[in-house]
Amino acid sequence: MTLFLQQFVNGIALGSVYSLVALGLTLVYGVLKVPNFAHGALYMAGAYVSYVMLTSFGASYIVAMAVSVVVLAVLGGSMEWLVFRRLEGKTPVHAMIAALGLLFFMEGTADVIWGPTFRQVPTPFDGVVTLLGVNITEQRILVIVAAVVTMVGLYLLLKRTLVGMSIEAMAQDREGALLVGIDTRRVALLTFAISGALAAVAGSLIAPLLLVFPNMGELIILKAFVIVILGGMGSVPGAILGGYLLALAETMAGTYVSFAFSELIAFGLLVLVLVIRPTGLFQKGV
Repeated sequence: MTLFLQQFVNGIALGSVYSLVALGLTLVYGVLKVPNFAHGALYMAGAYVSYVMLTSFGASYIVAMAVSVVVLAVLGGSMEWLVFRRLEGKTPVHAMIAALGLLFFMEGTADVIWGPTFRQVPTPFDGVVTLLGVNITEQRILVIVAAVVTMVGLYLLLKRTLVGMSIEAMAQDREGALLVGIDTRRVALLTFAISGALAAVAGSLIAPLLLVFPNMGELIILKAFVIVILGGMGSVPGAILGGYLLALAETMAGTYVSFAFSELIAFGLLVLVLVIRPTGLFQKGV
C-alpha cells in the first residue's frame, strides 16, 4: 500500500506538469485551430531560462520562475505575431510546418548556446516530507501546489475577466467575435502569450526533478497531443483530467509492469480513445 501511495503522489506531480503543458496547447488549438508543435520548445526554453537565472544570476527559485514566465509569455506572443499571424487564411498544413520549423529552430538554438549536455537545475526545496509513510520531496509538493494555483488562476482568467470572455467567444466563433467588436488579433496574441507562460511554469517546476537538455520538449509535446485528444480537442477540463490520467497510468504501469512499457501507455491510450470515443472525454470548448 505504501508503494502504491508513493507512486500515486509521483503520478500526481507528473500529471500536474503534463496538464500545464496540455493546457497551453489546447488553448491555442481551441482558439486558433493551430496545432502548435513548437509548444514543446517553449517548455524547454522555460526550463533553460530558470536554469540561467539560478546558476548565472544567483536568483531565488521563485524569482527565476517569474522571469521565465515573463520571458516565455513574450516569446509566445512574438511567435504568434511574427509567424502564425502571417499564415491566417492558409491551410492548416502551413501552420503545422511552421510550428515544426520553430520547434527545430529553438532546439538548435539551445544546442548552440548550451550544448547537448544534460544539466541539473538546483532547487532550495530539496527536503523530504513523510506523510502516512510516504516520502514526498518538497519539490514535488511545490509542483502540485503551484500547478493547482496556476490552473485556478487560469480558470478565473477565462471565466471572470473580459480577456477570458473574449478568448472563449473567439473559441466558439471567430467571425462572430469579430462582428461584435472583439479584436481577434489581440486575443490571438494574448492566447499565445498565456500558452507560453503555462509552458514556462511547467518547465520551471519539472526542471529540478529531471535533467534539462535541448530536446526535452519533443517527448512532452507528443504526450501533450495525446492528452488533448484524450480530453477533447480544445477542452480545458479535458486537458487537466487527461494529464493526470496519463501520468498516473504511466507511473503505475512503470511500477507494476515495466518501466519500458510505461512509455507505450500514452500511445495505447490514444488508439483506445480514437476507437471508443473519437471526440475525447469532454466536449470541445474552452
